[in-house]
Amino acid sequence: MQREDIANSLIVSCQPVPGGPMDSAQFVTGFAKAALAAGAKALRIESVLYVATARLAVRAPIIGIVKRDLTDSPVRITPYLADVEALAEAGADIIAFDATDRVRPVAVEALVKAVKARNKLTMADCSCLDDARRALAAGVDFVGTTLSGYVGGPEPEDPDIALIAQMRTLTPYVIAEGRIRSPEQAAAAAHAGAYAVVVGSAITRTEHVTSWFHQAISDAYAAGGAQTVLDPTILGPTVLGIDIGGTKTMAALVSGGKVIEDMIVPTAREAGPDVWLASLAQSTSAWSGRFHRIGIAVTGLVQDGRWSALNPATLGIPDGYPLVERASAVFGKPVCAFNDAQAAAWGEYKFGAGQGRDIVFLTISTGIGGGIVCNGRLLSGLAGHFGLIRGLSEDRAPLEDSTSGRWIASQALKAGFKADAVDVFGRALKGEAWAGAIVSRSALRVATLCRDIQMIFDPKSIVIGGSIGLAEGYLDRVRAHLGEVPPRLSSDLVAAKLAGHAGVIGVADLAERAG
Repeated sequence: MQREDIANSLIVSCQPVPGGPMDSAQFVTGFAKAALAAGAKALRIESVLYVATARLAVRAPIIGIVKRDLTDSPVRITPYLADVEALAEAGADIIAFDATDRVRPVAVEALVKAVKARNKLTMADCSCLDDARRALAAGVDFVGTTLSGYVGGPEPEDPDIALIAQMRTLTPYVIAEGRIRSPEQAAAAAHAGAYAVVVGSAITRTEHVTSWFHQAISDAYAAGGAQTVLDPTILGPTVLGIDIGGTKTMAALVSGGKVIEDMIVPTAREAGPDVWLASLAQSTSAWSGRFHRIGIAVTGLVQDGRWSALNPATLGIPDGYPLVERASAVFGKPVCAFNDAQAAAWGEYKFGAGQGRDIVFLTISTGIGGGIVCNGRLLSGLAGHFGLIRGLSEDRAPLEDSTSGRWIASQALKAGFKADAVDVFGRALKGEAWAGAIVSRSALRVATLCRDIQMIFDPKSIVIGGSIGLAEGYLDRVRAHLGEVPPRLSSDLVAAKLAGHAGVIGVADLAERAG
């Protein structure tokens, strides 16, 4: 086959749950035939037996893999040269393998050489942009986002759309894979530049899909039964919530504090806000008749509808950009805008961990942001920009420069380890002392910040969110550093509940209130 055979296509991963009732060659073949009949162009299949069985039944391209649980390596996907040989013999057209920078039985270069010796194409399953760079240098044909979020730290809920866009700057042959669970997410992957899009569990793993629906329904009944159904006639008017971040932008239809539908698109950093708004209008055009107002959450400062960057390294924009005016012209509907962390604070206050009590919200991620709800009112302007506060010395850097994800990665490099924040957390959980020390120092600074916040605002709760703040074990470390604080001076630290939807839910409610 040629690479062009899977261009602009859906690839269905036919991998039943191991040991489940559909873990048989008969079901895999059925999945494959059904997927191709419905429009898929190619398949991704695990195990030599299932590849060989499917090859007898279909002529479409097959990406073949073998999964192994090794005792001496975290690499699971096609770790051995013997796996390559067996998959090629079974009829795989593309052979995929783990291409992460971890302890491995066989070098990526050796796997590429073995695949090409059998006139097959190669796919590198990557976790980050550096993995893709190394794999391309080794001569792979495709790079995939398959392992993003699976090499340490908390597993994300959403697909890594930003990584797709980043990989697209290296090669056109990017295969999007991982946590793509809805048609909107698949379309977002395509918009981000994916050459092809793999969907697996949402199509072929009945157990997973059933569990998603079961959890959603159980949560709905636990929260009040019929009153939580995502029906705008019950929940109230629908608002388009938009959260523009430094790497990705989320758009969602929100009603009554519930997300009805959402999508994620990459933020083309160099394009500028005029292009971002035009692109969002196009991406959400199918929803145009379903919302009456728009709320936009953005990083930086929003005053009187104008948007300015406080930290241009996060997202550079023209100073005083007329965000509300331009967005109203592009969408043709009323718009209001807020800082993203402030919007998330309001979302957690109204619908999440705040429980309607006055709170301070801290999001700890690539940087540090925050929001304050005092006497039931959201403080706007500069209020809550805790990541930019400085110590008594004028030459000290902002707090986020010695606490957040960027700092964690920089400290790992100083310690002699090339690792991002997610990897550092993973190593800390495994008991590696150097990683634990870095995470603990970050947690100590957040604990100190929380103590100061308690003394200044005396909130009922401090809600902690963000990829760092919600990482496994981090909040426990912060609490431990506050262990000696007298009870009256201590903070009630709680984990955010709305996760990645806090910003769009909060800004949608603020937009509705503004109307």
